[in-house]
Amino acid sequence: MSTPPDPDSHDVAVIGGGAAGLSAALVLARARRRVVVIDAGRPRNAPAARMHGFLSRDGTAPADLLVAGRDEVARYGGEVIADTVTGLMSSGSGRFGVLLDSGRGLAARRLLVTTGLADRVPDIARAAERWGRDLLHCPYCHGHEVRDQPLAVLGGTPGAAQHAQLVRQWSDDVVFFPHTTRLTDEQREQLTARAIGIVEGTVAALVVEEDRLVGVRLDDGRLVSRSVVFVRPESTGNNDFVRGLGGRVDEDGWPLVDGTGRTTVDGVWVAGNASNPRAQVITAAGEGSAAAIAINNDLTDEDVRDAVVAFRGGPPV
Repeated sequence: MSTPPDPDSHDVAVIGGGAAGLSAALVLARARRRVVVIDAGRPRNAPAARMHGFLSRDGTAPADLLVAGRDEVARYGGEVIADTVTGLMSSGSGRFGVLLDSGRGLAARRLLVTTGLADRVPDIARAAERWGRDLLHCPYCHGHEVRDQPLAVLGGTPGAAQHAQLVRQWSDDVVFFPHTTRLTDEQREQLTARAIGIVEGTVAALVVEEDRLVGVRLDDGRLVSRSVVFVRPESTGNNDFVRGLGGRVDEDGWPLVDGTGRTTVDGVWVAGNASNPRAQVITAAGEGSAAAIAINNDLTDEDVRDAVVAFRGGPPV
């Protein structure tokens, strides 16, 4: 009689249940791997009403995509847990322990971290409440929906002036607020050449009436009418788990990974915004799929090694 599998032992534990994590879990479950997804339920795109640029899912609410993804993973035998990872342990031999806030402990042969990133919303009045609504970051995600409207781009972060040039693709009426950014002569010339207005002064607040953005107020009291503001926010990857296991990061704090998302920690992969701040939903899903294939291949290599050792009469490695 065969021994039933330990319900808390898995081939792969995926930390984070967004597009990257669920896409990876789907591939792994279809490959007949025992996979568990642990998701704390705080997706980056929760404030957005719709997501765009995802082939066949354009206009879908982010929450609806996650519901469909969880159902698909479960259909193939994958487990999705609504919980928070509070700790990770490594045996040093490709085995990991995962401690959850609920008190449950899991074991996994491989880890995939898809915990996304945290955006630092500009420190101006009413910015946080408008984030993802009419204070936006990605013109590829939202530009078409606000095309031909009076748009603004807020400075104060690296690449802000270039962001304004990008936003200009969607409207002839774009104003750039340098805010705390000091423009070079070349940047001023480039903005002026494309008829992007430059409004000097420190931005104090977004002005909202009847639950919609109507303008930008500067600290000297001037009000510039705008219906949408774009900003290129500074972001921090939620990769403390990788660091905690000894994973190396680059000078900006992002995990060092290969083309499949494999980190410098043996047995640990990263996908989506946890390692790639520019990944859109469809990009994150693709990175999750690529990581899953690499993880399954790595597990297969280990299975072959163990099988050969057992065939020769020795204990598994």
